[in-house]
Amino acid sequence: MIFKKSVTWVLFIALAVTLLIPANVGADVVEAKADAYVLMDADSGKVLLAKNEHKKLAPASMTKLMTLILAVKDLQNGKVQLKDQVVTTENAWKMGGSQVYLEPGEKMSYEDMLIAIAVGSANDACVAVAEHLEGTHQNFVTRMNQEAKLMGLKNTTFVNSYGLPAAGHLTTAYDMAVIARNALAYPKIIEYTAIKEYNLRQGEFKLYNTNKLLWWYQGADGFKTGWTEEAKYCLASSAKRDGLRLISVVLASPEKHGNFRDSMQLFNYGFARYTFKSFFSKHSTCGTVRVGKGISDNVALIAEDNVGAIAIKGEEKKISNRKELLSYVNAPVMKGQKLGEVQIYKDGDLVKQVNLVASADVPRSGIWKEIVKIFAETYLL
Repeated sequence: MIFKKSVTWVLFIALAVTLLIPANVGADVVEAKADAYVLMDADSGKVLLAKNEHKKLAPASMTKLMTLILAVKDLQNGKVQLKDQVVTTENAWKMGGSQVYLEPGEKMSYEDMLIAIAVGSANDACVAVAEHLEGTHQNFVTRMNQEAKLMGLKNTTFVNSYGLPAAGHLTTAYDMAVIARNALAYPKIIEYTAIKEYNLRQGEFKLYNTNKLLWWYQGADGFKTGWTEEAKYCLASSAKRDGLRLISVVLASPEKHGNFRDSMQLFNYGFARYTFKSFFSKHSTCGTVRVGKGISDNVALIAEDNVGAIAIKGEEKKISNRKELLSYVNAPVMKGQKLGEVQIYKDGDLVKQVNLVASADVPRSGIWKEIVKIFAETYLL
């Protein structure tokens, strides 16, 4: 009898300890077969789940995500336009692997080249774009590595812009997740990587997106697959549900479609466990500030980023916010000028700050407006 009671208490204690242990990063809570993976909160960059996240592995065509970042950055900076014609060199034409079969001297719009990369994973388009932007492919690869350093990546080295096997061409699941998070700053990247099908060359060449999550998983909208014999099956992807955006990266999944299965498991874990407590969305109006000596008496403030934070479901009440605005500012006010901020707290600890900026310019008013305003305030009120 005593023996049975002892066994019962041992089992009870073991069960209690098991239930009390939190699901930490790296915990074996999914059955992903990938050699390495990361699930990251896109808003904060917090790693929610990981395995071998700093192990250096070949990224295959996930490399193209960095290529797209530089290509779209140059687009936003005005260095190139979407309708610019990109001329295919013999160097681009010689590329093997996935391609859109560019011919030497063939011209294609810059936008179609980017879509060929994002949707069709075209190696030849990568080289054509790289040469168009930097003169030589190697110059562009140098920029890729410089950009990686700017992102704070410590375990990533690019040898080419497209991801075919090359000695030293390596990254990690964590670094690739950071690259994906940076890609979210460029709306065109999400726009292009979310395209399921595209008619290239006036419909003569049909592109089908290699990222099957666009069909198979609710909320999936980016980014890039990868496969080589060395790298196996890889995927850097993003999905958004109810304001919560997650980033998943899987490296070296051993089976065909395993990169998609592994990614869906990671997303299922994330969306089942976490939620996003939102107070204001990005670019929404969050208050006004009085303006003196301006053509307008006040200016609306908008949030530079989403105002909110991730939380474990059921713990949303632990997230709070505090808004701090200037009470008054003299014109001129420039659009985008910081006039306040919102602070996000979790359990009383500051976890995020979002700038509140002027939504429009407010130039100084002329002398006659000031006279009329003084007159009105003195005699009509």
